[in-house]
Amino acid sequence: MIFLAELPAPSRMGDVLMAFLSIVFEGAPYILIGTVFSGIIDAFLPAKLLDRVLPKSKLLSTLIAGFLGLVFPVCECAVVPVIRRLVQKGLPLSCAVTYMLSAPIMNPIVAISTMTAFKEFQGLGLSTAGNATMTIARLSLGYLVAVIVGLVVLRFKPGQVLRHSIANKIENAGAEDAHDHGHTHAPAAGFNGKLVHAMRSSMRDFLDTAMYFAIGVVITSAFNTQINQSLLNTVAGNDWLAIPSLMGLAIVLSLCSTSDAFIAAPMTAFSMAAKLAFLVFGPMMDIKLLFMYSGVFQRKVVVYLLVGLFVLIGLLSSPWMGLIQLLHTKP
Repeated sequence: MIFLAELPAPSRMGDVLMAFLSIVFEGAPYILIGTVFSGIIDAFLPAKLLDRVLPKSKLLSTLIAGFLGLVFPVCECAVVPVIRRLVQKGLPLSCAVTYMLSAPIMNPIVAISTMTAFKEFQGLGLSTAGNATMTIARLSLGYLVAVIVGLVVLRFKPGQVLRHSIANKIENAGAEDAHDHGHTHAPAAGFNGKLVHAMRSSMRDFLDTAMYFAIGVVITSAFNTQINQSLLNTVAGNDWLAIPSLMGLAIVLSLCSTSDAFIAAPMTAFSMAAKLAFLVFGPMMDIKLLFMYSGVFQRKVVVYLLVGLFVLIGLLSSPWMGLIQLLHTKP
């Protein structure tokens, strides 16, 4: 009791710090996992392997990339450093962007958490799939939006989309491959050498990513603690206002895709379409991702991505939810 009596009184700054630490503790482990994964890719994945494995058709490879999250399930905090390494290892840019946008949604962990939050987990088998209206809508719309953006990126060269430092690394890697063609390569480093290289790459990626992540979390923490959240209820009854409002909320809340469904489900004042927009847009674009994307893409590309995703998801969420509900009610 004496210890409790000596605790400092609540303060506005204390609330911000508490919110900041809670988001950091939630997101930092995923960033660490993602950067370690990216270091392993850099050290152990043979150059151009992905280019040889994926179909030669850029359209088909982009469509397949939307499902990579089922094989490599990562959240939005971890995916940015991963795709940077994958692009440098030869993954086509359109596939990388598709994977970056779809992986935080198209993965088993997010599917289970969404089903649980919306009480759609009613046993195993086909009966569960029939009841999982929000889960099916979320995964399918997330895949569709990611593929559409990936197909748009097909029109551009890496130098037009990526930061110049990253684009130059890709071009230099291609020049080295052309120069070494037909010549004997130097022996690959042993396992220990590759492991050290992986850890060094992971450390650099973690420091770069954590810097952008921390900036986004500071802004998010201030919003979560200093803004009256009940103001959103005034727009909940109109989808033309509710959908963009919840999408804007998704930007500033910066929730992890594995837990955001538990925030959306209790919002009974909002329609299912507005909740769908929140659950699809948030994992693709929020404050921390804005800063993290800036470490990989050119600033104008990040702005185009923000506006394009906002408009595309805002327009599709209501008719898409209506379509899924219609299919669900059919005998």
